Amino acid sequence: MFVRLDLPAGMLRDQWPPGFVKLADFLTQFALGGWYLIPAALLLVVANLTDWRSLSRRTLMLAYNWTSLAFLVLSAVGLSGLAVNVLKYAIGRARPSHFQEFGVLSLHPFAMDASFAGFPSGHATTMGAVFGIALLLFPKRWYIALALTAILTSTRVFVGAHYPSDTVAGFGLGFAFAVASTLVFARLGFMFRQVRSGLPVRKKTFRLTWFGEAKRVG
Repeated sequence: MFVRLDLPAGMLRDQWPPGFVKLADFLTQFALGGWYLIPAALLLVVANLTDWRSLSRRTLMLAYNWTSLAFLVLSAVGLSGLAVNVLKYAIGRARPSHFQEFGVLSLHPFAMDASFAGFPSGHATTMGAVFGIALLLFPKRWYIALALTAILTSTRVFVGAHYPSDTVAGFGLGFAFAVASTLVFARLGFMFRQVRSGLPVRKKTFRLTWFGEAKRVG
């Protein structure tokens, strides 16, 4: 990715059609971690304020599954977000805005300047974590999750904020944190179970809606 695409991406910065850039700028907002962390945190607050003893068995299971999902999102997205922010400032790669001045590979470790915090991409890290969670929870719909997260990840290049290699590295980092988080959850018996290969597999009891339950019982 670095060898093939970073240089063309740097050269094409500010040359994309304005309408396309405007669309990318709109879509890129949905790759922010807050879209996933804030709802997850609010869900945990609601769960903490809920009298679980008053819930029916079916509602209790549903609430338990949603709470577990919120913990997983906070773990995968939150921890990967912390890691990527440490890495990007430690590495200090210049963003495409400095392409004419420094080229595609200019490192300024601990410059503590956002314009020298390009690698890895934080937005792409969030998308990698989201994709990892979606893949492991809904493996039959992996292509939908990959398409959506890949589109949102690519917007970071089109808005001129990152090189392609920044986004690929970030996506991989987020995905790794998602897998690691689910492995821990499987070891603890939350949402997933471990198989002989060691990979986490979603439990059959994990459901986010009541739909399908009545059909299964019937």
